[in-house]
This record gives sequence, structure tokens and C-alpha cells, in this order.
Amino acid sequence: MSHRTRASSEPELTFSDREQRDLAIAWVTLSVAFALIFAPVHRGEAVGLFLTMVVLSLVTVGVAFLLHEIAHKVVAVEFGQVAEFRADYQMLFLALMGALVGFLFAAPGAVYHRGRITQRENGLISLAGPVTNLLLALLFLPLMVFPTYLGTIGQMGVGINIVLAAFNMIPFGPLDGKSVLKWHKGVFALVFVPSVLLAAIIIFYVGLF
Repeated sequence: MSHRTRASSEPELTFSDREQRDLAIAWVTLSVAFALIFAPVHRGEAVGLFLTMVVLSLVTVGVAFLLHEIAHKVVAVEFGQVAEFRADYQMLFLALMGALVGFLFAAPGAVYHRGRITQRENGLISLAGPVTNLLLALLFLPLMVFPTYLGTIGQMGVGINIVLAAFNMIPFGPLDGKSVLKWHKGVFALVFVPSVLLAAIIIFYVGLF
């Protein structure tokens, strides 16, 4: 997700110490929460399986989240914005607590950007995250043919990236879809419709989750 704030000038693509810390904490926390859903060690699941799932989540769920947010930042900076990710520690805590009872809803934070901007530029900044996830899904897809951990990484990578793209394209509240729809209905439909259809197939028919 991306959020707009007040104006500034002379932006550049840098990552402050706080931003790096927030990205790292959000990356690890989401990965652990996801692992708790699929290998609930607190309910008697083997510790080894849980740790394996944490590692798998770091390179799938974590990467999906990380590159989604960085994409927002890169495009925002290209449009002359000052942009920085801020973790939402309350939501990260809720993600962990929810995972412990078998439910995961994650809103780990957002890229906040400021500076003069047009509606089109704001829409493109918002669009960058979901599109990045769709491209990542394509990159993970070939790994699904392997019968080993590579196949599992491919399956998780495709599933989480498509679901994340579809979720963020919902035109509601702070989600990316709202800004994209406000800018261009055609572009919104072009990304939203296939993302939602693919996510539905993955969840209800293919069973990647």
C-alpha cells in the first residue's frame, strides 16, 4: 500500500536506517505469521517443519511483500516524491496473534510519499505494487515443475503474489486499487479483473493455499 502526505523537494532513492529496520521487521514478522498458519508449532506441529516453513515464507511471502513496497517507493521517487516505508507495529502484532488462532490478516505498513503529484502519477505509484506481484508470480511459475523444495517455493510464490495483487487492487480504503480506479477505470479493470479471477482459481480450485 502507498499513502500520500504533504509536499517536499529533491527526492532520491535512499533507504534510511529506520526504513531498513521497518522493512526487515515487517518481512520477518509476516513470514513467521504465515509459517504459523501452515505449520502451527504451538499446536504440536514439528519444530523442524515450522522452521522450514519460516525459511520458505521468507523467500516467498517476504519477498512478495518487500518488492511490492519497494516498487511503490521506486515509482514515487521517479515522480519526484520523497518516499519511505513505515511499518505498522500494531498490525504486525495482530498478524502474529491472528496466526496463532489460525487466521491471518496482514497490513504490515505502507510507503508514505510527499511532493507535488498528478492523479495519474499517484495512480501509477499505487499500481506499481500489484503489478510487481503479478510479475513475481510469473517468475515463480517455472519452479512449480520441480518435485523438491523448489516446487514448493514456486507454488507458494505464485499463490501469495497473485492473492496479494488481487487484495491490494480492491478499491477500498487505503488499498492500491482505490487510487488506480480514481485515475483510470480501464487500467484498473485490466489489472483487477484477472488478478481476482486468478486468485479465486488458486484459492478455491487449485488449492495452492
